[in-house]
Amino acid sequence: MKKNRLAIIVTLVLIVIAIVLVWNNRYLTTLRGDAYDFTVRDTASVTRLFFADKSGNEVTLSRTSEGWKVNDKYDAQPVMINNMLHTLDKMRIKMPVSLASHDNVITRMAGTNTKVEVYQIVPRINLFNKIKLFPHEKRTKVFYIGDITQDNNGTYVLKEGADKAYIVHLHGFRGFISSRFSASEEDWRDHKVFYNNINDITSVKLEFNNDKKNSFVINTIDNYSYEMTCLDGSHIDLDTIKVLSLLTSLSDARFEAFLSDITEQRRDSIINSPYLERLTITTKEGKESSIRTYTMKINAEAFGFAEDDWDNDPDHKYAYIEHNDELVMIQDFAFGKILKPAEYYNKGYMEQQRMIYIEELEEIPSSELPF
Repeated sequence: MKKNRLAIIVTLVLIVIAIVLVWNNRYLTTLRGDAYDFTVRDTASVTRLFFADKSGNEVTLSRTSEGWKVNDKYDAQPVMINNMLHTLDKMRIKMPVSLASHDNVITRMAGTNTKVEVYQIVPRINLFNKIKLFPHEKRTKVFYIGDITQDNNGTYVLKEGADKAYIVHLHGFRGFISSRFSASEEDWRDHKVFYNNINDITSVKLEFNNDKKNSFVINTIDNYSYEMTCLDGSHIDLDTIKVLSLLTSLSDARFEAFLSDITEQRRDSIINSPYLERLTITTKEGKESSIRTYTMKINAEAFGFAEDDWDNDPDHKYAYIEHNDELVMIQDFAFGKILKPAEYYNKGYMEQQRMIYIEELEEIPSSELPF
C-alpha cells in the first residue's frame, strides 16, 4: 500500500510540474509572439506611414520613386525616415502593463496618444512564405503610442481593438521612443534649401543690396572651368578652388528652423523690407532657385527694449525661399561660406579674422563675462 501511495504522490507531483511547465511555456510563447505585434520586420515593403495625435496634427509619409514625401507635398528628411524604419524593425515589448496601473495607463492614453498606421506591399496569396502572388498595398498595423514610463526607459503602446497595454522599448537603446512618432509636418520635412549637383549648375548669381561691386555672376564654361562677372563691371582674377568649394556647398545647404509661429503681418513686413543678399541658382534644365536674406534681431522684448533698439543677431538671418514661398531661419555657420562677396574669389585674397585682445576683456566687468 505504501508503495502504491508513493507512486500516486509522485505521479501527481509530475502532473502538477507538467501543467506548470506547459502553462509557463504557453505564457512565454504568447509573450514572445506579442513582442512582435508592433514590429515591422520587412521595412522595405513599407509604402506609407500615417501619424495623428490628439492635438489635431496629422502627417502621412509616402514612399515614391523620388524618395519619401511628407503629405504628398514636401521632401522628407532621409535621416528621420531611416530612424523611423529602424524603430519599427527593432521595437519590442518589454513587458505587459501591470494590473495595478493598467487602468490609469489606459485613461492617460485616451487623452494623450499618437495613432500609428503602417501600410505595406503584401501578397494576396502566400504559400509557405515561398510563393507570393498578387502583391497589393494593405494596412498591416494600427496601434497607439502613449507617454513614457517613470524610469524613462519605456513607452506605453496599445494595439487597436485590444484591451491590454504594453511597455515597449527599442532593442539596444536606453530611453523612450514616443518622440519618434511625431504627427507634426515640420518635424519630418527636409531642411534643404539648395541640393544641386555641381555638374548640373550653369550659373550662380549673388546680389548684395546696393553693392554692385561685390555682387557677381559665376557661369560654367566647361567641366571645372568658370568665369565670373561682377555687376559693376570690375575684373576678378578668379580662384577656381574657391568656386568649386562654393558649388560643392550648394549641394547640401540647409536652414536651421521653420518660422511657423511668426504672425502673417510680421512675415510680410520682413519679406517686403530691403534684403541683405539675394542668391539665385540656375541649372542646365533652366530651373531657378532663389533665396533672399534679411537681418534678424536679437529679441530683447523681455527686458523692456523696443524692437528698434534690439541688436542684430550675428549668427542668424531670416531667409525667404522664393521657390517654396517660405520664410525660415538660417545660420551664418552654414551660409556664411556661401554668401561671400566678389573680392573673396580673387586669387590671393585673405579674409581678416577678428581677434579678441586682453585689453578688450579687461574693459568688460567680470560680472558680465560669459564664463
